[in-house]
Amino acid sequence: MQTRRLDQMLSRYGYCSRSEARIWLRANRVTVNGEVAKAPDQKATPESVRIDGNPIECPDGLLALLNKPAGYVCSRDAREGPSIYELLPKQWSCRNPPVTSVGRLDKDTTGVLLVTDEGALVQKWASPRGHVPKTYEVTVEPQFDPALIDTFASGRLQLKGEDRPCLPARLVIISPREARVELTEGRYHQVKRMFASQGYQVLRLHRSKFGEFHVDDLEPGQWRLLPIAHYLPFRSAK
Repeated sequence: MQTRRLDQMLSRYGYCSRSEARIWLRANRVTVNGEVAKAPDQKATPESVRIDGNPIECPDGLLALLNKPAGYVCSRDAREGPSIYELLPKQWSCRNPPVTSVGRLDKDTTGVLLVTDEGALVQKWASPRGHVPKTYEVTVEPQFDPALIDTFASGRLQLKGEDRPCLPARLVIISPREARVELTEGRYHQVKRMFASQGYQVLRLHRSKFGEFHVDDLEPGQWRLLPIAHYLPFRSAK
């Protein structure tokens, strides 16, 4: 991994601003290869640095899986309500670049949400060209008409205001008002709009899978780190 200035490193990984780095160094909070660092422009590799005795968190980039609870928005705009970033370590939002969600879930939608500071992963998984499979558990009213299965699978379902029909989606009816939907697109409010186009109101929406990811082992609001090198194996070291 390449070397960089300590003040740049502290800022990059969200510990403090570059202008504050000198204060951290004066307080003996930073060591390089076990030696107390004094100069902000001293160069080192992230592996050799310890901050308050701890290694730098996720120096190769950060990727985490969050079980998004209802009532939180995927935005940092306080006017929109509580944010998913309030559920994550504050330092993550101070990284440069800060973590961001891979796509978005509505405020009342729960389930799988990835957050990362790697733009390549956001592009890979959020791009319409990626066709990442997604699975949703949905509760609606009124009760399902079994004919809806063929409608979703036809590739002809049209959303209001769009001239391109949705790609075929798999609908599995579980009970009179509960179903599972599998699709590979991620249009704005797509699942709700698909059901609305056929006269249904979505009362509950939970994303149970996003690609290979699921949150079966996480309570709502909990998160866990993922091995980013597994998903960016050929990226050059930073």
